[in-house]
Amino acid sequence: MTITRRGLTLGGAGLATASSLGLATPALAQSEPIRIGWLAALTGPSSAPAIGFDRGVRHAVDTINANGGVRGRRLELLVRDTQGDPTKAVNAAQEMISRARVHAIWGPTNSGESLATTPIMARARMPNVHPCFVDSLIDPARYPNAFRMAPSNSQIDDAVSKYGVEILKLKKFAVIGDTTGYGTTTVNSSSASIARHGGEVVYRATIDATQPDLTPDMLRMRNAGAEAIAVWTVSPGLISRLMNTRANMGWDVPLVGHPAMGNGEVGQLIAKPENWQKTYILGFKNCSYGADGKLPNHVQAFVDSVRGKINLEDTTLWWVALGVDAINMIAKAVQESGGTDAAGIIGYWNTVQNWPGLYASYAWSPTNHNGLPDGDLVMSEANSLRQGAYRLAPGYV
Repeated sequence: MTITRRGLTLGGAGLATASSLGLATPALAQSEPIRIGWLAALTGPSSAPAIGFDRGVRHAVDTINANGGVRGRRLELLVRDTQGDPTKAVNAAQEMISRARVHAIWGPTNSGESLATTPIMARARMPNVHPCFVDSLIDPARYPNAFRMAPSNSQIDDAVSKYGVEILKLKKFAVIGDTTGYGTTTVNSSSASIARHGGEVVYRATIDATQPDLTPDMLRMRNAGAEAIAVWTVSPGLISRLMNTRANMGWDVPLVGHPAMGNGEVGQLIAKPENWQKTYILGFKNCSYGADGKLPNHVQAFVDSVRGKINLEDTTLWWVALGVDAINMIAKAVQESGGTDAAGIIGYWNTVQNWPGLYASYAWSPTNHNGLPDGDLVMSEANSLRQGAYRLAPGYV
């Protein structure tokens, strides 16, 4: 079967991502599918990102298969719900490597899980792309198989701290996270970043994502003199309770931080729409509306093509887009390296430059596996969600 350029596009969306997959060459169909492991926290308090990623992942797999696969081989998706539990993630990763014998793994989606699975995948030389933020997850010397398709904590902390201190002109911050490995790590890194930019951290804590009453925590933040709260969690329940408690206290303090605060599920859980105001999140250039109210052309084309097929109102566009990009990145590596050999897939990823995805333009090298350029990060208004995308935050250029 001959695989054409269209064979790896996203359903006629005319995406730059699709064209980056390149012209395929004729190849004899092989019986073995390309097995992609998908480690996803689809249930549990930290499931919101994986649910959004999953929509993009499945769309990309279905579209590629409908158009002939990659070099005549179909993609086979093996999904394991880790529930946000590092132990479950470790067991799933080991099973995918030793029994399912997948050719590449996308995920996990939470840094706490990835901290546990990254060394295991490195020992197995398993090609791995993930969207986790914790800086130490990427180290080309220790983990030459692992590549990040999202910003690092350092990039995020810098963008959020600059916005809070230099644009909002605030000096005193409370910094909170959930009790996961991600939340704990990020409270520390965010506090350090705020201090570097001239702010003062007057309160810091981790909070269990299932804690029902946040009033005592919020009172301590207010009594400490916090002028803003930096929030680091992906849990819509915890986020919405923070917003509702803030409103009940009559405390008009801005929230800044994790993009999950703009998730559509948060909008469904808050008591009143106005509780979502004065919340500013890390955003991404490709998933932000310009002055004309439109997204970049190739992203707008994708959104138009999936209208009625993928729900973008209760999630974020960047989660869906990144899920699409991850599958296309694996498919491109198989296409260009000529097969599913791990060394070939990793070798291709080490050459990626200005790879035009939906979510971002990626660039990797043998010494840099952080793929997201600083220039792709922006700040957004959390309550401006429309088809998964956002307006730029006030004062942000």
